[in-house]
Amino acid sequence: MAMMLSRRLTLCTALLALAGTAQAQLSDTEQAIVKAVQQRTPAALELLEKSVRINSGTLNPEGVRAVGDLFRAELEGLGLQTRWIDMPPAMKRAGHLVASQEGGSGKRVLLLGHLDTVFEKGSSVPLWERRGDRVRGQGVNDMKGGDVIMIEALRALKSVGVLQQANIDLMFTGDEERAGKPLQTARADMVALGKRADYALSFEGSNKHQGVDTASIARRSSGGWVLHVKGKPAHSMGVFSQASGYGAVYETARILNSFREQVIEPSLTFNPGLVFGGTDIAYAEDTATASAFGKSNVIARDAEVLGDLRYLSPEQGERARQKMQAIVTTGNLPGTSASIRFSESYPPMPPTEAGRQLAALYSQASQDAGLGRIDLLDPAFRGAGDVQFVAPYTVGIDGLGAQGRGAHTDDEDLEIASIERGAIRAALLIYRLTRVGSAR
Repeated sequence: MAMMLSRRLTLCTALLALAGTAQAQLSDTEQAIVKAVQQRTPAALELLEKSVRINSGTLNPEGVRAVGDLFRAELEGLGLQTRWIDMPPAMKRAGHLVASQEGGSGKRVLLLGHLDTVFEKGSSVPLWERRGDRVRGQGVNDMKGGDVIMIEALRALKSVGVLQQANIDLMFTGDEERAGKPLQTARADMVALGKRADYALSFEGSNKHQGVDTASIARRSSGGWVLHVKGKPAHSMGVFSQASGYGAVYETARILNSFREQVIEPSLTFNPGLVFGGTDIAYAEDTATASAFGKSNVIARDAEVLGDLRYLSPEQGERARQKMQAIVTTGNLPGTSASIRFSESYPPMPPTEAGRQLAALYSQASQDAGLGRIDLLDPAFRGAGDVQFVAPYTVGIDGLGAQGRGAHTDDEDLEIASIERGAIRAALLIYRLTRVGSAR
C-alpha cells in the first residue's frame, strides 16, 4: 500500500509538471495529429458500421470474437503486437483482445474498451440505422463507438510518427456487460496490465452535464445483497399475536423501511430489485425469476429480497454493510428472524488527487484543440465499468468514448461527430502522457 501511495504521488507530481508546461495552443506535431484524425472521419464511421453490424452480445462468443478479429486487423496494421486471451470453456465467454506497443522511456498508458454488447443474438433492435447526424444500433455508443475512437487515436499518432515512441497496452474485454465467473479469472489479465501501467484510460460513453462534456475519475462499486426472512406459518386470524407473530412479509417491510431511514448517505444506493414471499418460495438464478405460493389467510413463512449495493469507497461500503446487518439481526418483529449476505462484483473507484490532475490534463487537451472544457461527472450518474478493476494500481479516467443516448435500450444511438471529437482528445492526451518521463 505504501508503494502504491508513493507511486501515485510521483505520477501526480509528473502530471502537475506537464500541466504547468502545457500551452494554450497545439504544437506542430499536435496540429498534425488533429488533421490526421479529421482526414479519417468518413473511414472511422465505416469502421464503426462494420463493427456494429456484427451482433456481439456477451453470450454470442462467435460474434464477440468476430468483432475482435475486425479490430485486431486494424491494430496489427498500426504495428501493435496482438494476442487473444481465451477464457476457460466453463465460463462460456469469448475471451479478450490485447494489443501492445513498446516504445521507450515514456510513461505507460493502458487503454480499455469492450467488444460485447447487451444485445444478444436474435435481438429485434436494428444493427445499424442512420438517422441524419446520428446512428441507432446495437452497442453503437456502448461501446463500439469508444473502441473506434481508441483505434483512430492510435492511427493518428502512427501517421505523424510518434506511436512507435509510446508505451501502450490496449485491452478489449469480451464480457464487460455480463462478466464471466469467477471474476478473478475474467479480470486477471486486466489487473496484470493495470499493475504495470502509469495511467488507465477507459473509453465508455461520454456524458454531458448541463451542456458540458464530462469525464469520470470516480465510479461506484457494483455488488448486491440477499435478504432472507422467516416467520411462523399460521392462520391469519392470529397475526400480530404473541403466539403467531407478524410473519415474514411484515418483517421484510420493517427491514426495508429501516434501510431507507437509517442507511442512506451521499453516493450510496441500495436498491431492492426483487421481493417475493409466501408459504413457499423459490428463485431461479439462470432466468432471474421467482415463484411463490401463499394464501391471504395464511401468515407468510418465507420472504426474500434481491438487492443492488453501490458505494464510492471501501469505507463507505463497510459502513453500509454494518448498518444493514444490525437492522436485519436486531429489533425483529415477534415470531420472525432474518439474515443477509453481501457480494461485490466491481470494486469502488474513489476519487484521487492524481485522478483530478489527469482529468485536468484531458480537459486542457480538449480546450487546446478548440473542443471546450471537460468537467468531472458525479459518480452517481454512472454505473460500474472495467476501469474499476485497475484503479487500485494506477491513475484512471473513464468516459472518453462516444456520446449517445439510450445505452442498453432499444433506442441506443450515437452522435456521429463525437467520434472525431473523442479521437482528437484521446490522441492528444495519449501523446502528452506518453512523453511524461521521456528523454525525448
